[in-house]
Amino acid sequence: MSISPIDVARTDGGPQWVEAVATPAGVEVWWDEPRPHEGGRRCVVRRLPDGTRVDALPEGWNARNRVVEYGGRSWRPLPGGGLVFTNWADQRLYRLDGPLDGPLDGAEPVALTPEGPARYGDLYLPPGRDEVWAVRETHDVRDLVAVPLDGGDVRVIVKAQHFVMNPRVSPDGRKVSWIGWDHPNMPWDGTELCVAPLAADGTAGPYEVVAGGPSESVTQAEWRDETSLYAVTDPTGWWNVHLVPLGGGEARNLTPMESEFGVAPWKPGLATFAVADDGRLVVVHGTADHRRLGLLDPGTGELRDLGGTATHWSGTVSAAGGKAVAVKGTPYTPLQVTLVGLDDGGHEVVSAPKPLPDRALLPAPEAVTIEGVHAHLYPPSGAQGPGPYVIFVHGGPTGNMPILLDLEIAYFTSRGIGVAVVNYGGSTGYGRAYRERLRHQWGVVDVQDCAIVARGLVERGVADAARIAIRGGSAGGWTTVAALVHSDVFAGGVAHYAITDPESWAAETHDFESRYLDGLVGPLPETRQRYTERSPLLNAFRASGPCLMLHGLEDAIVDVGQAERFTAELDKHGKEWALLTFPGEQHGWRREETIVAVLEAELAFYGLIFGMETPGVPPLTLKGRA
Repeated sequence: MSISPIDVARTDGGPQWVEAVATPAGVEVWWDEPRPHEGGRRCVVRRLPDGTRVDALPEGWNARNRVVEYGGRSWRPLPGGGLVFTNWADQRLYRLDGPLDGPLDGAEPVALTPEGPARYGDLYLPPGRDEVWAVRETHDVRDLVAVPLDGGDVRVIVKAQHFVMNPRVSPDGRKVSWIGWDHPNMPWDGTELCVAPLAADGTAGPYEVVAGGPSESVTQAEWRDETSLYAVTDPTGWWNVHLVPLGGGEARNLTPMESEFGVAPWKPGLATFAVADDGRLVVVHGTADHRRLGLLDPGTGELRDLGGTATHWSGTVSAAGGKAVAVKGTPYTPLQVTLVGLDDGGHEVVSAPKPLPDRALLPAPEAVTIEGVHAHLYPPSGAQGPGPYVIFVHGGPTGNMPILLDLEIAYFTSRGIGVAVVNYGGSTGYGRAYRERLRHQWGVVDVQDCAIVARGLVERGVADAARIAIRGGSAGGWTTVAALVHSDVFAGGVAHYAITDPESWAAETHDFESRYLDGLVGPLPETRQRYTERSPLLNAFRASGPCLMLHGLEDAIVDVGQAERFTAELDKHGKEWALLTFPGEQHGWRREETIVAVLEAELAFYGLIFGMETPGVPPLTLKGRA
């Protein structure tokens, strides 16, 4: 008995954003969720105080955007039960009038922004104003704008740094704050928390930087009162919550501990803390091994746990009416939108249940550290003695893989293939020092750390040294192909939408990541030799085993040419390979049929290189195999 690819597709992904809204009848909860069976769209869902769940976005509409290509906060509920959102198809802002509390037959969203190249994200509703604020991105130029909810002219509030996010208005309505940064920094390297006066015409005056800098990363800020803000920032090397006064006073660390209260802001609008009505802070914190939900008293510093038995809480939280809403998960339950009582700590799951396989099919993960490298081990079903293992490598590379239910992993473990997730040097969730192990060492430290874990599995007697593969997506795909050409540990690799040549990728990728490699490898042209030495494309002749490449044809972050050129080099040097491409897919898999096809191809690949039977999946042919 094993997990099917349909099981994986229908539980893949989770809520991205949540919001709690206090009403006379109780607290409403809003969230968005993926719908792989509806073409991969993201649908906004509303849960009323009486427990009724309704879709708040009609079929055919997709609440996503392409701000910095990864997308920012894409919707906000409006007073009266309406919705403002960005639509994937045209990247425009729309208003959908409420109450959205039943069938949406005939509901028609109204466009608030004109047609054109502009994208909108990181939506925010300033109190007392009939407008929505957003980051507007037009041809790699970003500003903070106000869009009237009646569809009037868009007004520019702030033109400042090259990248901006987190717009907020002060409680008295007289100041605006935001977070900004410039190339070559990424937002986890260094950002600035800025405050400016708001003029009578709604535009910002000259601003001052009140926190952050070139080597300090502010990831979120919310106003406490007219004279101070709460901000997640990392001058100590850990993303802690600080109280930041205006006027030049020194910020005070409210959570002085080795625990991350922030996450890497790949998607503008992520929120790891929320200010409750009574002034307490609901916080998500911990490490990549265990993320907790807590309630912080900013006056006393007391931090009370609200997380219960959950091992992971996502980077989205909201609070209203004495409740918090957040997203929790465990190794045996999917990500669930959960309403949490701030006083009694009670949990109520409000999102719809998902069908789950038998608990016996799910692996029991173990967090380990092997020679200083963090990893999560997922043993295979029915393991007796050393067996095949796959090293899973997360993307980013400034990211991590937490411990929670992942049916993609269970798909393989239920078939006798063990999985080891490696949070290599450079990963988030373990403080800045661990994150910066990868500085100028991408393609070296990540590869070495994956090899260290693989060898550790052999030494523990659980993995067969001749049957260890490596796989990953995006930056994890880079590490996969880099490990194939720069080590002899792996029998083969599966690379999803992978970077295979860093210099050409830096030249052709999108603006947000166009200077990422300055910190990961080094600035060009001064360090070009490093790019040449580490490039999997230029070293394809060294591949230690076959490679399966999988890529979406609409990927704007990593062009499919990266896969095509690499497989051409493998073919040139007589190496074994396969390349599968998927129309309509971008950077990541969203459609049910694609998720199924990708899983089956990957399993067939492991069958070939591990010498295993893989009944029930289409055969895969490797070019170059005799």
